[in-house]
Amino acid sequence: MRRRFPLPLERVRGGDGAAPPRAALQRPQRMVQGAATDAARQRVPVGLGLDSAAVRTRMVARLRQLGIDDERVLAALAQVERHRFVDSALANQAYEDTSLPIGFGQTISKPSVVGQMLQTLLQDDASRRPTASVANAKVAARDAPPLDRVLEIGTGCGYQAALLACLARQVVSIERVGALAERARANLADAQVRNVHVIHGDGRLGAAASGPFDAIVSAAGGDKLPEAWLAQLAVGGRLVAPGAEVRAGVQELVVVDRHPQGVTRRLAGEVYFVPLKSGAE
Repeated sequence: MRRRFPLPLERVRGGDGAAPPRAALQRPQRMVQGAATDAARQRVPVGLGLDSAAVRTRMVARLRQLGIDDERVLAALAQVERHRFVDSALANQAYEDTSLPIGFGQTISKPSVVGQMLQTLLQDDASRRPTASVANAKVAARDAPPLDRVLEIGTGCGYQAALLACLARQVVSIERVGALAERARANLADAQVRNVHVIHGDGRLGAAASGPFDAIVSAAGGDKLPEAWLAQLAVGGRLVAPGAEVRAGVQELVVVDRHPQGVTRRLAGEVYFVPLKSGAE
């Protein structure tokens, strides 16, 4: 029997960090600019066989045994080279099911945790679709990605954003730590991911100018989902984020679906993510 969510708890860093100075709380969001630096490119290890599709195929086989069975998610995991998003010293662990440090007290999440989040995001619920004609139109477009526009809260090193880029036409990702936003931008450029826009800013505010979004996923959570996220979720859209802590070190994963008549919420297993913080630094 395949093991389903919840998986073992882990600390997942994405958009977390030290409390920002007061001045940073009022700093406006800005789009991170610039191409990947030469130094960032030199971090990508070569000659270790990590760019072999067979390495990722073995990782995907292990994730399938853990209950990740959405073929779209598995295809994305097989395509994105995780070693490009970690420090070269840790590259030989890139395809193990483990979290790895990326600096600033944060980590890249386990592939199994990322896979479960994405699978939850994509799980179909026909009742949340606005009309049958729209749903049929999406099905008819065979070559189109399953999602149109996605908002990610907590870019981190950019790995999950790269996976989302395989599943969506456009991804907007917000990272509150400026240095991490720059690094993610460089990592994504190096991996030739072109449909992700990384914003350095306060993730709690979302990105209203780029919305509404038919999917929102967060790598940080708290007692209450920000109203801005709910306001920017399109009809037929889904939001997946950690919710309130139910006991020490344990949160519930909250899934919010927006229907034409309103929103519904459900819980989808135990997780542990970093707290959602305001401001940018």
